Amino acid sequence: MTNTTPQTGGLQRRLGLPFAIAVCVGTVVGTGIMRAPGEIANLVPDPTIVMLLWLAGGIYVFLMCNVAAEISSMIPRSGGHYVPVREGLGDSMGLLVGWTFWIAFVAVNAAISLAAAEFLGTIVPWIAANVKVTALAIMLTITALNWVGVEEGRWIQIASTVLKVLLLLAVVGVALAMPPGDAASEVGKVVSVNAEPIGILTVLVGLQFIIAVYDGWYTTIYFAGEDKEPGRNIPRSLFQAAVIVTLIYLVVNWALIRALDFDALRVSTLPMAAVIEAAIGERGGVFVALLATLMALGTLNGCIMSTPRILYGLAEDGLFLKSALTVNRGGTPTIALAAGTLLAIPLIFSGSYVFVFRLMGALTLFGTCVYVLSYFALRYRFPELRRPFSARGHPVLPAFILLVNVALVAGYVIADPFSGLVMMGLIAICLPIGLHLGHQRRQVAAQ
Repeated sequence: MTNTTPQTGGLQRRLGLPFAIAVCVGTVVGTGIMRAPGEIANLVPDPTIVMLLWLAGGIYVFLMCNVAAEISSMIPRSGGHYVPVREGLGDSMGLLVGWTFWIAFVAVNAAISLAAAEFLGTIVPWIAANVKVTALAIMLTITALNWVGVEEGRWIQIASTVLKVLLLLAVVGVALAMPPGDAASEVGKVVSVNAEPIGILTVLVGLQFIIAVYDGWYTTIYFAGEDKEPGRNIPRSLFQAAVIVTLIYLVVNWALIRALDFDALRVSTLPMAAVIEAAIGERGGVFVALLATLMALGTLNGCIMSTPRILYGLAEDGLFLKSALTVNRGGTPTIALAAGTLLAIPLIFSGSYVFVFRLMGALTLFGTCVYVLSYFALRYRFPELRRPFSARGHPVLPAFILLVNVALVAGYVIADPFSGLVMMGLIAICLPIGLHLGHQRRQVAAQ
């Protein structure tokens, strides 16, 4: 292993367990939970199966946390998925995974900024007429706050996460206080929707969708090199955040299914709005719009904080420009932060973030497979290395979650062959580049 101790460079160990939990929960619990319950119910028209799928998504996260807790606490460097992949499988795979997740984060930053602006636009007409300009202003504001330093980003993340969890629980309380089905009238005219027989493919597609809504569970690993006690805090934060998120998703969906007639839930694009409007009238729409905006902003802050850490990790290993290692007094990698924001700006105004986001779907799933595979490579290559947390159920549970991810990749590629071809093309590009850079580094080390 090229580096068995943390390579933090200019990054500062300022972060602790509260931030680690908040950044995972705050990144996962975003605008997806506002729309997903209705879309999943429409896709899988059986309330029992819907709840089981949300539970299965939580189990998936726990199995992934089992792997991530070992390898990210074992190599506590900032950089996320890239770090263990590069250590276990070499420069080529590390480069591919690093670039894939960086581009995906950039596209997500553009998409979330637009989502926040669109939700605000339902309240303020001027914003509705200037969504892209507002999205740019939102992204630049969050970037500027994080530019100041890690402390500012940390407190924004903790405060926004606590607030949106409390507001979500308030919505759940309102929904549970209603007579069953009482909010269905707010959806409009509801006709019984004929449900086709639920097949295995439908269930798998629903599970794919739900796993996407759980995405972001891993965000704390991007800050491993800045945690005060990474060996202790990374495993704890991953599992505690997984418990919180799974419980939130289960209770929100249960409350919505109870408050809305299931057919009404299936045709509702914003089921929470129907519940709140049934309770307090038209003002409920304003509340839900503000809640959705807060959801987006909390997720955006976590993503904007994570994005530069990938370039920082790549630069540490000579796979990106050394200027990405520039860190200001506040502990922020400023050049890497600016690079991600600058690339997101044209995506906001061109709308091409949708294309990039879809294209990255197969690649991020592939990157997740490689990430789990690096667990086995590190176990084989460095059995003597200290592991603050050892994955439970080795090798059965890690092998099982690897097979699950491979199946998800296969399903995605079958549904979207173009993304599969692009994935193979990027692998073909990264392999020779990674081999060349590794050869150069070995020559320099020998000299």
